[in-house]
Amino acid sequence: MCQARSCALLPPGFLDAAFRKDARAGLSATPKSLPSGARTVVELGLGSMDKTWPLLDALRSRGTLRSYVGVDVSESAIAAASGALAAGYPGLATRGVVADFEEHVGLPGYPASGPRLVVFLGSGIGTMTPARRAAFLSRVRSRLRPGDAFLLGTDLVKDPAVLVAAYNDSAGVTAAFDKNILAILNARLGADFDLEAFDHVAAWVPEAEWVEMRLRPAVGQRVRVPGAGLTVCFAAGEEMRTEIAAKFRRDGVDRELAAAGLAVRAWWTDPASRFAVSLSVPA
Repeated sequence: MCQARSCALLPPGFLDAAFRKDARAGLSATPKSLPSGARTVVELGLGSMDKTWPLLDALRSRGTLRSYVGVDVSESAIAAASGALAAGYPGLATRGVVADFEEHVGLPGYPASGPRLVVFLGSGIGTMTPARRAAFLSRVRSRLRPGDAFLLGTDLVKDPAVLVAAYNDSAGVTAAFDKNILAILNARLGADFDLEAFDHVAAWVPEAEWVEMRLRPAVGQRVRVPGAGLTVCFAAGEEMRTEIAAKFRRDGVDRELAAAGLAVRAWWTDPASRFAVSLSVPA
């Protein structure tokens, strides 16, 4: 756990920089005001929480963190997070919400203790098509109140060769992940996919600016899926898309958030501008 918490994926000092900016604006305004800082962190999609520890540490160091809410479709992920939080943050009020946040954002009611920071880091936003992203961002915005904010992580457009290599790694990690959907169909729906008969393919789609993960059979196949009442025929070389990994540009992120009713207040990238974190508020 200590090793995970040392993995700082957010720009160093980004909360302090934002606090200074807000303080300058508030103290120069009439009437004057000061930012209170988020007291409740609501995280959508927990994963291993590697990305979350630096954020929680920074909020705790500023003395504002009071509670954490984790929203995930996996009950086991929520249970693991609860245990880690209890060990690392004694006294922190925690709550888990089992929900598919694309269909039901799962945000709790507005807490009396203060504003919320809704967090969606990692690559989750990139797995959504533009229509799905628009619907998701609108749902998030609909649950935000004045004083709340939304922290979003995005993977930025970069050299296509670098991207394709990342999703076609020599260790075969992505290929195994890609083929896992076939294993799940076999286990849950009684399908008879031969995983070894499919090759993993990663391809850059320039017009969409995303990487597509595909599975391609080397020979023609006839696959039964009893649980879905289907028999599916694949031609040799016929590619089946399994996932996308969209990449973003600053102006595109601004537009998508604005369309959902959110205004970007801060934007941070790593030194090589490969990844970005944006902070937005209800417009």
